[in-house]
Amino acid sequence: MALDLSKVGQRERLKAQREPHWHRLRAGCFIGFRPSKRASKGTWIARVYDEDTSKYVVKSLGDFGKLPGNEMFAAAKIEAEKLAELVESGGEVRRKIETVADACRDYASTRLEAEQRFTRYVYGDPIAKVRLEKLRRKHVKDWRKRLEDRPARISRSKEGAQIERKRAPSTVNRDMAVLRAALSKVLSPGAPNSEAAWQEALKAIPNADGQRTRYLDLKERRTLINNAEAEAAPFIRALCLLPLRPGAMAGLTAGDFDKRTCELAIGKDKTGKPRRIQVPQEAADLLAGQAKNKLPSAPLFMRANGQPWDRHSWKRPIAASVATSGLPADATAYTLRHSTITDLVRANLPLLTIAQISGTSVEMIERHYGHLASDAAVKALGELAL
Repeated sequence: MALDLSKVGQRERLKAQREPHWHRLRAGCFIGFRPSKRASKGTWIARVYDEDTSKYVVKSLGDFGKLPGNEMFAAAKIEAEKLAELVESGGEVRRKIETVADACRDYASTRLEAEQRFTRYVYGDPIAKVRLEKLRRKHVKDWRKRLEDRPARISRSKEGAQIERKRAPSTVNRDMAVLRAALSKVLSPGAPNSEAAWQEALKAIPNADGQRTRYLDLKERRTLINNAEAEAAPFIRALCLLPLRPGAMAGLTAGDFDKRTCELAIGKDKTGKPRRIQVPQEAADLLAGQAKNKLPSAPLFMRANGQPWDRHSWKRPIAASVATSGLPADATAYTLRHSTITDLVRANLPLLTIAQISGTSVEMIERHYGHLASDAAVKALGELAL
């Protein structure tokens, strides 16, 4: 007769041994139980067959000691099914997430910008060690207060005096957003107006985001490229041709561009969600030229020292070209993204398509660029005049 671990009586009669007693849930998925020699409740184990490796994945589930004996099997079954789903979908067994820092590291595993913010504002803060089941609104509220009181550094140069200013509300919102997102993946919102409502302390400051208004037209962008240093010109030109975030552009590798289909795979971006876009011929020619004779893992836009561009290295050449070109001093790498998105909206491209290409939400496009679409509508209506 097959062993039935769901029955408490059968489990209590099992002998303690090194190999667990196995209960088959379905093909390739088992629950194991190892009785304890010390009169404790024993340990539960999940075992799932991985067809890709032709091996079993085994995971200890603990003893479920806080549950009554007749509920342990059901709890173990749920965890075993989770493991099976993960293995069968090609995933890996995730390590246990116990603290706020664990939740942040898990969230940031595919999000470079989030990891950078967590490194600056979470990992070294007392909140990092708080266990998730004990996290309360006061913990998060105190962290937010420390964040708001922390000045923002304008200059990060290792030489000379460090320039700081009061942290802007929009900056606070961005820094809070990644922690809110990380906690939301592993915690349910607490009851409103209670200490369990950790999410209430992370509400965004309303009307804090300033709209990017600096716009460079096509002529000004051409001038910027023509006056750029040879090392930086391809990177700046790419930012003028595609509405990507500078960080996403800098994170591209030679293998991300397929010259046969003119498709570009964008993996490292603020959203953390990979996407593919098809690029026009001029951009394709530029990307193909940058990828030529490079290994797939090499930076697509490479500096003279062989390193990829980053927000610290692209600032100086762009600022120098802005000054040489006689353009407004507040023009930055992000100005180019704003300018390309502005042109796409004015060209009446659907906002959903613009959002997908640029890696943002339709809501953001509508909020910051909706007035341009309205202007186009007014112009179209004006043409109906008799």
